[in-house]
Amino acid sequence: MTERHQDRKIVVSDPERCSGCGLCEYVCSMVNEKTFNPHKSRIRVIRRGLVNMAVSCRKCKDPVCVASCPKNALSQEKHTGIICVDEHACTGCGWCIGACSFGALNLHPDKKIVYTCNSCDVFNGVPQCVQWCTENALQYITAENLAQKIRQKIVSQLLETREVAKTENCNK
Repeated sequence: MTERHQDRKIVVSDPERCSGCGLCEYVCSMVNEKTFNPHKSRIRVIRRGLVNMAVSCRKCKDPVCVASCPKNALSQEKHTGIICVDEHACTGCGWCIGACSFGALNLHPDKKIVYTCNSCDVFNGVPQCVQWCTENALQYITAENLAQKIRQKIVSQLLETREVAKTENCNK
C-alpha cells in the first residue's frame, strides 16, 4: 500500500530549541559513514547569528531534485518518499543540489556523488539524529502534524498578547 504524501514523516527542526551544537550531524555521519565528520552528514545545521536550525530532506510530493537530474540518477521511494541515488549513474553535476529549495542535498566530499537524508537506522520509531538531539529540537513528524503545531503555537501567542494587552489596560 502506498503511503499518502501527507503521511510521510520528515525530520524538522525547531530554531527556538536548536543550540547549533551539531550533534545531529555527528550522529548522522557515524550512522551512515562510520566516521564523526559533519561534512559527511545528511542533516546540516545552519547557523545565522543567534538562530540555528537543522535542515534535512522534506520528501517533497513532486521532488524537483529528481526531475532536474540529467542522468536520471535520482528516484523517490514511493512508500517513504526517501530520495534514492544511483551511485553508478550520478556524476556529481549538482543540478539537483541547485534545484532543491531547502538545501537538503549535498555532494559527498570523497565519492563526489549526491546524497541526502535516508531516515537512517530508525530507533524506537525515530531517526538517530532525532533520538540523540539533547535539546529536543528535532522531531520526526508528518507535515500535517507540523502545520498543526505551528497553528497551536500561533494561537497561544495571540492569547498571550491579548492577556498582556488586557493587563496593561487594567493598570491604566
